[in-house]
Amino acid sequence: MTVVVGVDGAGRTHRLRALAAAVTGSVWFAGGVTGALGDAPLVVVDDAHRLDAVALRELVALCRAGVPMAVSRRPTIDRPELAALDEAASAGGVEVLGPLGPGAVARLVATVTGRPVSPEVVEAVHEASGGIPVVAVAIATAPADDVAPALLARVQRRFAVLGDAAVTVARVLALRLDLGDPVLAAASGLDLTGLAAELRTLRDEGLLLPSERMIPAMAAAVLAELPGAERRRIHDAVAGALLAAGADPVAAAGQLRAARAATPAAAAVYRAAGERLRFTDPAAALGWFDDAADAGAGAVELAAGRAEASALLGLPVDVDQLTLTTSREKLVAGAVAAQEGRAARSAELLLAAGGPGPMLAVPALVALGRPVPATRVVDPGADPGVRESRALAAESDEDPLPVASGPAPGGGIPLALVRLAEGALAATEPEQALPLLIEAAEAIERGSPRVVLPDTPHAIAAVVAVAAGDVASAEHLLTRARAARAGGPAADERHRLLLAWARMRAGHYDTALHELRFPPGADPSGRDRVLRAALAAGIARRRGDIAGLRDAWTGIEPLLARRTVDLWQLEPLEELAVAAARLRRIGRLTPVLALLDDIVTGLGRPAAWSVALDWLRLQTAIVTEDAGAAAETAERMTTTGGTRPRAQCVAARRWAEVLAGTVDTNEILAATEDLHAAELPWEASRLAGQAAIRTGDAGAARRLLERARELSEPEADSPGGGGGLSEREVTVARLVLAGSTHREIGAQLYIAPKTVEHHVARIRGKLGANTRAELLAMLREMLDG
Repeated sequence: MTVVVGVDGAGRTHRLRALAAAVTGSVWFAGGVTGALGDAPLVVVDDAHRLDAVALRELVALCRAGVPMAVSRRPTIDRPELAALDEAASAGGVEVLGPLGPGAVARLVATVTGRPVSPEVVEAVHEASGGIPVVAVAIATAPADDVAPALLARVQRRFAVLGDAAVTVARVLALRLDLGDPVLAAASGLDLTGLAAELRTLRDEGLLLPSERMIPAMAAAVLAELPGAERRRIHDAVAGALLAAGADPVAAAGQLRAARAATPAAAAVYRAAGERLRFTDPAAALGWFDDAADAGAGAVELAAGRAEASALLGLPVDVDQLTLTTSREKLVAGAVAAQEGRAARSAELLLAAGGPGPMLAVPALVALGRPVPATRVVDPGADPGVRESRALAAESDEDPLPVASGPAPGGGIPLALVRLAEGALAATEPEQALPLLIEAAEAIERGSPRVVLPDTPHAIAAVVAVAAGDVASAEHLLTRARAARAGGPAADERHRLLLAWARMRAGHYDTALHELRFPPGADPSGRDRVLRAALAAGIARRRGDIAGLRDAWTGIEPLLARRTVDLWQLEPLEELAVAAARLRRIGRLTPVLALLDDIVTGLGRPAAWSVALDWLRLQTAIVTEDAGAAAETAERMTTTGGTRPRAQCVAARRWAEVLAGTVDTNEILAATEDLHAAELPWEASRLAGQAAIRTGDAGAARRLLERARELSEPEADSPGGGGGLSEREVTVARLVLAGSTHREIGAQLYIAPKTVEHHVARIRGKLGANTRAELLAMLREMLDG
């Protein structure tokens, strides 16, 4: 007595033939029981699961009477009569025909093809067939890269007798998507109980692997016979089931993309995937938006998400595609305008947006010299209308950042954006602004809001830090921004350029040269084009490269003619102003300088920015050797500068004296020391060099030229590790060694305790100190004496 169990195509009949061949006089049961069967040495019953109840009961009686019997059936026992036969006939054993292994597949393929088979072919056939013999034979004998005709015919025959539910499940499974049972059931129009029954049927039919996935070659055959309209209907059903089940849209979209689904429901899934990834992986998001468009999604419904992802990547954004009727569209359009250098348009759009829009507009308002509306945004009590606007909930979902609460400004707005606005508003006093901007930067690093930032707190803080003479903090912030990828790829481009500019300004040229050696990945925005041109002009200026100055100026002059400049560009514009002066085109820059003057005046002529603007004018006066303009500028700087930008104010007086023919060597050398300490070594070298050629004292000229050579030597960049503390960091380090607290150090250096903390963190990072004890020990050794 033997029972052979296997799915269709597993070789049940082949095994029965082998058993019958070993027994002379075997009789194959063909549907009727006669007395002759009782005398047979072996009764062979194939496909017992197809027999009716009467025939099964007769076979059971024969079996119990001792008639030897070999029976084959599918794995599922679905009737009592079949169960009784299985019990009676299995006394001699049960053979389960599972999938063939690679070795057995190799022998089978070699037998049916009559030729040796390579390991690659064996592997391909084994994977495509799932080890089911009939499928492997069909694949091996079919034309290459084509659906096996035998399998297509097999599917058509089986679907003709299967119920509609089983056929639908088979067609969904043929898409070979990784669907959970609830989604598979919903897409097939079944409940879970019904799904389980149909899966058993398909498994017995030899269509499924033991994992209940469809055999790859059978899936190809099912899809080959599937009409196009039915395929689209199934795609829609799957997409709808995925959405209804709350499946992860990215995973769901991946499934549908693999199935090449291009239906309205699939478009909705692709769009949802793009929306999910637009801030975390904007490049992938654009791919999903493209798939959604190919599947029939409208351009308008994709415009906002596509614009956000493109803006983060620094790609051109067609703002005309946006209707600008929603807060979200205004937010991204405002960010794009800021990237293009159009601060006024950016502020207009952001102020009109809900949620965080007005808060994001504050840096642009300050940059335009409009502190009054900026103050009303940061202090809602100043204007009830602004308070109502800012009370709107931000549209960002899944925002990991804490939000300001209670009576503090910015209720419902991420704390990072509130601090960014407060820091920008305080930029008239850089020492007060820097701690706020650092706090905003740290919050952004912990998790950026789901909004395209017009500018990052790192970038604004770097510009403010440089204006305060604190290049070290600017470097540290920008390095951190790059490590955290704050603001996305487009912001990373800006952070790189600002870092190169800050280091070039401090006498470290390697980073700037590297930036200029390689073209940007995409066409830079208007704001970044100005910065890149400033880098090119700065390097050319320091090399005495007139051709380089001309190239930098020629490339940027059309953009400057639009007068889209603001406060955050004031310092870098110095390099372009010098280029214009050297090329005798300073008149072309006069409207830009007038605009900057209006901005600084609008802010109340704060000392730091007034000195920065006058320093720019001084440098152009030096280039044109306009002693009168230099003297006038130096006098104005002395009056407005106060004590904090002292190095530039004192140097301006010395320079004006040199241009007028008066050289006090000791005063000049002292001024160069101050400029070097303020991390302006190039300017210090120029001052010493110009004084040397104007003094009549040969000894003094030698001293000044020697000092100029010392200062003009470029320093290697030291972005982190290995020592190389700046002058300001050495000063802070000595005070730390003296036992001063951060607050005490801040009071002595006129900087905030938060800024001191920033310096100490950078010093620790450069030295590689893990603990305070290690830091103090290293500083004692480094600064001994």
